[in-house]
Amino acid sequence: MAEHQHVSTRDSSHGLKSGLKSRHLTMISIAGVIGGSLFIGSGNVIYSAGPAAILAYAFGGLLILLIMRMLGEMAVLNPDSGSFSTYADRAIGRWAGFTIGWLYWCSWALLMGWEAYVAGKILNSWFPFIPIWGYMLLVIVSLVVVNLQNVKNYGEFEFWFALIKVIAIVIFLVIGSLAIMHLWPWSQAGVSGITHLTSEGFMPNGFSAVITALLGVMFAYIGAEIVTVAAAESQNPAREIRKASNSVVWRIMLFYVGSMLITVCLIPHNNPLLKDPTWGTYSVTLTALGIPEAKHIVNFVVLTSVCSCFNSALYTCSRMLFSLSKRHDAPKSFGLINRNGSPWMGVLVSSSFALLATYLTATESMNVYDIFMLATGTAALYVYLTIAFSQLRMRKKLEAEGQVIDFKMWLFPWLTYLAIFFIIGALITMLVEGTYFKEVTYTSLLALFIVGLGICAQKFNWGKDSQRKISQNRINLSDNI
Repeated sequence: MAEHQHVSTRDSSHGLKSGLKSRHLTMISIAGVIGGSLFIGSGNVIYSAGPAAILAYAFGGLLILLIMRMLGEMAVLNPDSGSFSTYADRAIGRWAGFTIGWLYWCSWALLMGWEAYVAGKILNSWFPFIPIWGYMLLVIVSLVVVNLQNVKNYGEFEFWFALIKVIAIVIFLVIGSLAIMHLWPWSQAGVSGITHLTSEGFMPNGFSAVITALLGVMFAYIGAEIVTVAAAESQNPAREIRKASNSVVWRIMLFYVGSMLITVCLIPHNNPLLKDPTWGTYSVTLTALGIPEAKHIVNFVVLTSVCSCFNSALYTCSRMLFSLSKRHDAPKSFGLINRNGSPWMGVLVSSSFALLATYLTATESMNVYDIFMLATGTAALYVYLTIAFSQLRMRKKLEAEGQVIDFKMWLFPWLTYLAIFFIIGALITMLVEGTYFKEVTYTSLLALFIVGLGICAQKFNWGKDSQRKISQNRINLSDNI
């Protein structure tokens, strides 16, 4: 680490424009925790864990609350487009920032291909005269164009995408609440009250099923951290990060836990449609509540959700490549900025896996892509673990230097240690329990490969010639903050 001096925030974010407004960041922070898993994937969790799925989402939300507070502590002091990758670089070492930055990029870049595929399938089910791969290409090109423009365009698209999701969830919560209170007259027989909450037991498949569900739930929350990346391109990053970190808990409680509570009260947990990927939680519940064409309505919401996810993933990937480039952990060209202030090379490179998914779909080989997806299955947990270790080390360094920290992690260091032990325990449990064995194994192998590259980058000081040219701009950790 001694050989690798760190580039300041002013350098690592130089060239990016502050085009995001407060309303953009508010919706970006909301969109970050609302993915297709809420509308579709949560049905599997309910089917396996029963009504106790509420606990799985609540405990998963608690972990995200702690992670966002830790990340918020570092980001408020030093907003940066590289977010946790930059903080890992400074707190742990170059190899750590290199590893988690590239692992995170791989995770989101691969996910973009899947999101485009889902969007293509939905559009093809409505208008079958165009093949799935044609719609995929349309989605990819459209959102690449958006991300090549000024960052405020990304913010506008995310604002409206998120607004559609929020409106859908609020309507679901209102109608569901009315049905629970026996005030919704159009429900099917037996779809009212809280009968199904305990009729077959709160944990019909035992506590082990809840633990397994909890492991899956943690993947649903990935994306909450995107706001700390986006905030670096706002007028007042520290204020926006504080606001997002403080509000994450009510968003999770309202959107996820609230939706799960309504569903398990109104729908039997063993309804086979809950685990059917063409139906899912919202479609099953709204159909039972007598909403006409509920499945198509929810598919529209899911379409906006996956487009939102693709848009955010492309934005985040391009900024991560930009930050890695400025820290000399990626090719210099990845940091090139166009006249709109967009890292255009990062945008184009980040869309490569989505284009690969389009090709595989066109050649009817999309099953090959599933293997790639396994390699990033637990990347979120490694990101969370890195954030926790970074906050632990950086906080101790800053306190030793007498740095004033206004936005602090609670009960430091005990809650930080608790989060670390919980994440490590979750990874071990995944291996032993077996449900997510492949995801943990494949992701760990990819992570170890990137760690090897990161250690080489630190040991042999890759990019040192470029670093000498900016040595006059280097400052130490306390100066960065």
